[in-house]
Amino acid sequence: MVLRAWARDVVAETSDVRAALRRVSADPTSPTDDDWAALLGADGDELDELCAVADSARRSVTDPDALTFVVNRNVDTAVIAAGGPDVPDLAELVGEAWRLGATEICMQGPLPADAPADGYLRLIEQVHRAAPEIHLHAFRPPEVRDGATRMDMPVAAFLGAARDAGLGSVPGTAAQILDDQVRARLSGGSAPPVSEWVETIEAAHDVGLFSTSTLLYGHVESPRHVVAHLRLLNEIQERTNGFSELIVMPMLPSAAPAYLGARGVASRRETRAVHAVARLLTFGRIAHLQVAWTKLDPDSVLDVLRGGADDIGGLLLDGVLMPEAGQEAGRVLSAREVADIAARVGRTPVQRTTGYGAPSAALLTPIPQVHGR
Repeated sequence: MVLRAWARDVVAETSDVRAALRRVSADPTSPTDDDWAALLGADGDELDELCAVADSARRSVTDPDALTFVVNRNVDTAVIAAGGPDVPDLAELVGEAWRLGATEICMQGPLPADAPADGYLRLIEQVHRAAPEIHLHAFRPPEVRDGATRMDMPVAAFLGAARDAGLGSVPGTAAQILDDQVRARLSGGSAPPVSEWVETIEAAHDVGLFSTSTLLYGHVESPRHVVAHLRLLNEIQERTNGFSELIVMPMLPSAAPAYLGARGVASRRETRAVHAVARLLTFGRIAHLQVAWTKLDPDSVLDVLRGGADDIGGLLLDGVLMPEAGQEAGRVLSAREVADIAARVGRTPVQRTTGYGAPSAALLTPIPQVHGR
């Protein structure tokens, strides 16, 4: 099978889209894979209608008037582990985040090769000691497997040890598109197989850790790959009920393989369609659809919030210490900006915990009043 990046962002036949729209409007569980592929190619009035149907689905499964967000801080594992004169101590980063009102630390990235065998567990323990009540959302499937290998443990046993040390949940990133050929093309043949990602995520769920789920679009995938990816996430959710949310994100040009060129940049039409289809295809299984605001322009953020997404994600706090956190370093969303975004889409900002609960009153972030426009 040949993967053709230039066939990804195509407009479908209007008649096919109209027929699919009729089916999804009547029952979101009724469309076939052909229907979903056609809807990913919706444009014009049909795209507007698709987004309206997706937003109606959002309103039926989440608080229709809320735009939720979590107060968190991102930490890059490799930066912290490497240390250095300009790198703050992990305990200082966590303590400052807690004092600033964060309820979550998100930590991703691999440990250096020469780190201690139990290095991941040591990091978890440091976070837990610095702020016992903060939720640690950490370590993608590749890092989980790295930790298990270093300690010569089965993946499930390592995850159990991480849970006992203070890990609260696992990022479902590194999924890209759950298709071995797509992953091989994106990585030059070095990507772990889909089966490893699925096995690791299900092991996390089985030991009592929940996780996010993700979809990466805007590269070499076809509409069929997107549909199959979402179907697989649904199957995992039916087995484990461990996904807290779905995060749909475009591949950034800076991360795209050179051979993609300009074709690696997702269009605004494509972004709207992928988010709407993601909301509808996972309807009844994954309740929350999060906006990857660090990877979208401001107008696209508003588009997808009007087309099925209910959550804006994390504020990514930076304080005096200014932690490095990979591609998202220096990206911060203020409470005022959240209030402004909420007003623009006719909603009210509501703070949540990582697991979509309500934070204690003492941890609530003051949200300014912003008039709608």
